Amino acid sequence: MKAPKQKAAGWLTYIPELEVVDCTVRDGGLINAHHFGDDFVRAVYHTCIDAGLDYMEFGYKASKKIFSKAEYGAWKFCDEEDIRRITDTRDRGSLKFCAMADAERTDYHTDILPKKDSVLDCIRVATYVHQLPTALDMVKDAHDKGYMTSLNLMAVSAALELEVDNALEVMAASEVDVLYIVDSYGAFYTEQIEALMEKFKKVCKGTSKRIGIHTHNNQQMAYSNTITAIINGATMLDATLCGLGRGAGNCPMELLLGFLKNPKFDLRPILQASQEVLLPMRKTMDWGYSIPYAITGQLNEHPRDAIKMREGPEPDNYVRFFDEMNE
Repeated sequence: MKAPKQKAAGWLTYIPELEVVDCTVRDGGLINAHHFGDDFVRAVYHTCIDAGLDYMEFGYKASKKIFSKAEYGAWKFCDEEDIRRITDTRDRGSLKFCAMADAERTDYHTDILPKKDSVLDCIRVATYVHQLPTALDMVKDAHDKGYMTSLNLMAVSAALELEVDNALEVMAASEVDVLYIVDSYGAFYTEQIEALMEKFKKVCKGTSKRIGIHTHNNQQMAYSNTITAIINGATMLDATLCGLGRGAGNCPMELLLGFLKNPKFDLRPILQASQEVLLPMRKTMDWGYSIPYAITGQLNEHPRDAIKMREGPEPDNYVRFFDEMNE
């Protein structure tokens, strides 16, 4: 039997073109309806600068017609004045700013300003396969306004392979700069990430488009799957401080920077923020790996049921949850 081809890994060197996106405020906001105070967002902002990160994602550009400002915090909407209130406190240096716009949930024609009038640098359009027509128009709108753009294809693990293939062809033909693999349910293993990277690379071949990776940690695979994507050619990498994020959370920033060995990054500010800012939050906010999230990941299900269970009177009744999910 022919031995499998060995791929180079990143623990001996670094890849200079890799860029890291901090999603702490955006993905973490899914836990508390985006009600982060200014002190927290400012602490993350300063940490991103000190650590030498490439992008900070503040939150969503959500429609105020769909989502009430009485129910959701400022980072559900990322109004210019809110971002400027945080970022005017310090020169951001080379740090770029981005926000996410969900397909069919954003009044993008009006709420996303021309780039010249905004502090944002990048608009990340999140879409399910069936929402692609709207998502492509959102990308064109943002691109025409002067932004760098990404298309984040969500819940790939729940889509048919034919749907993914067709979606990728359409996405690659658009103006978008970066195509993202999103493991929304934390269901993927290394082999699936490798296979998806081959699909993404195939449609991007001959273009200047890049590939990004955003992982969830339901089965404690977020870090491993991010590394796999790097080894196979992804160059935009999402992570959060202490893995803060919806449900099981995301790839932890401290692990990712430790792996990359890139001298432009500084791990110490990440550890300091984790110790002083994130650690106290664990007393009042629930995130990170736990068995209910592992169950939804193994079943390739959205973690909403696990989140509801963790917020209920029996957050650790794993057997009951397992039985209910398998009925």
